[in-house]
Amino acid sequence: MKKTTITLLAVGLLFVSGLKAQSIQEGVNHLNAGRVKNATINFEKMLALNPNNIEAIYWLGQSYLDMEEIAGARIKSAREIYEKGLQSSANAPLLLVGMGHVELLENKTSDARQRFESALTVTRTKKGDDPAILVAVGRANVDAKSGDYNYAIEKLKAAADKGEKNPEVFLQLGNAYRKAGQGSGGGAAFESYKKALELSPNFSIASLRLAKLFESQKNWELVLQYLNEATAKDPKFTVAYYELFYYYFYRAKFTEAEDYLKKFIDSKLPESEIQDEYLYAQLSWARKDFDGAVTKGGKVVSAMGDKTKPKVYRLLADAYFQKGDYANAKKYSDLFFVKKNPEDVILPDYEIKASVLSQTGGTPDEIYSTYIAGAALDTTVDAKVGFLKKGAEYFKTKGDSISRNREGDIRIAIMKLKPTPSQRDYFDAGFAYYQGKDYEKAKGLFTTYAEKWPGETYGWQMLFQIGRLEDTTMEKGLAVPHALKYLEVLEKDTAKNKKSILSTAGYLAQYYANIVKDKLKAIEYFKKMLVLDPENTEIPKYISLLEGKQPTKPPVTPKGNAEPPKSAPTKTTAIKTKPKSTATTKSAVVKK
Repeated sequence: MKKTTITLLAVGLLFVSGLKAQSIQEGVNHLNAGRVKNATINFEKMLALNPNNIEAIYWLGQSYLDMEEIAGARIKSAREIYEKGLQSSANAPLLLVGMGHVELLENKTSDARQRFESALTVTRTKKGDDPAILVAVGRANVDAKSGDYNYAIEKLKAAADKGEKNPEVFLQLGNAYRKAGQGSGGGAAFESYKKALELSPNFSIASLRLAKLFESQKNWELVLQYLNEATAKDPKFTVAYYELFYYYFYRAKFTEAEDYLKKFIDSKLPESEIQDEYLYAQLSWARKDFDGAVTKGGKVVSAMGDKTKPKVYRLLADAYFQKGDYANAKKYSDLFFVKKNPEDVILPDYEIKASVLSQTGGTPDEIYSTYIAGAALDTTVDAKVGFLKKGAEYFKTKGDSISRNREGDIRIAIMKLKPTPSQRDYFDAGFAYYQGKDYEKAKGLFTTYAEKWPGETYGWQMLFQIGRLEDTTMEKGLAVPHALKYLEVLEKDTAKNKKSILSTAGYLAQYYANIVKDKLKAIEYFKKMLVLDPENTEIPKYISLLEGKQPTKPPVTPKGNAEPPKSAPTKTTAIKTKPKSTATTKSAVVKK
């Protein structure tokens, strides 16, 4: 249900005949309570009797904007009714405000402001602006994301300053304060809602707004208090039952949720909607009754056809996926993205799409693009990072070179989201590229890692490792500068790093003995090894050979097929090595 709640215009707007006022009020009451279909029928009947009824035209347009349809369809319907009304009513001020409301929803902020100012100008008297128009202008700006909340506050305060004893003024003022960020604790939004209740104690919509205010503060005790207060004041207050349904639904109290779902449906009578089956489908899904969710959701699709709301496709996509029916999961995921309202798309929509693609032959590029598109949604950085990490883990699990490189790409996207990427961020991204054999990207990341954290071993270790892979014969010496830095850091804790020191020193000893022919440097590294491994009887033989004391062949250069790390460390202290204690040791092995 669309959360924006339309409420009553100022009392001055209803200074008309008793029957007409009662009908307008009846329709507005339906809107307040969330019975949009009943409100629409009410205003359509009024217009059938009098097509030039300005108030009925205005409220019918507001009813269209409150419908649970795709945003484009809602806006189109409201625009049509207001355009038609303006043509036949010589630019009625109230309809100018209605059209401005539509234009705000279309992000035409300049056009909307001109409409609002024109409506205020033509209704302005010596006593000032018309309170009814002020309230309508405030409502429009509060409802639209592109609305100017401070402008709304200015106009609504002007209405309040006129001494109006109308709770609607303070309700909309509270909404404006809340949208402008003044809704915490005993702030301006809270005080405005309480003022509305002082003027009209049974004004259930104000109790509902208080519940939603405290929902944003996660004060669940007061949320429940004000929702129950709303239904106590008006046992037919539909929207409060809807909120209570979800209050218990999200707490996995499904019996209570179902009770409030029944009350929600009963409160709308004689209005009846097939879409309510969707709520039962949600309950089935939450209870992991995916067959029931599919059955109930399918009823909605069968009845609504092409007018099915996107959220039904969303539910069916996930329910079929949970059932292992990936073909139907893909069908409904695709339908969701065809029909979606951009404002209603959430990260799980992209997650299920990626999961479905992974089971139905989606390419790595398609799956990668899905995760990147999801991360572009207007949500928190933490949510985006958490979502992208799921994508990175998916590609990591796949294990092939293409997937590991895509993992690296996603981890780079994660780093771009963070103000200060961590050591682990750099390592994970670099290691993914390393496993994908994209050594250039891996070197770039590990070089930055080593520059940022020169006292840590991991950057130097991985640069050393990559150098060995790129120079398997040692002839270019690509790994040597990194080996030297790696050994320098390792020697700060010889007890902890003994195996890694032996491995790295052994590599350098081979390089200086066999490639550079620098016997003194080779002997230096063999002696480092001997200090840590005095029991090794082979090392003295190599030293003696290099000193010319034995007619033995020098150590043989290894073939260079270095054993790559198996996985990234789970902690920054988890890199360990598994060397041999002689000069022919293989490269370090990264263990979990």
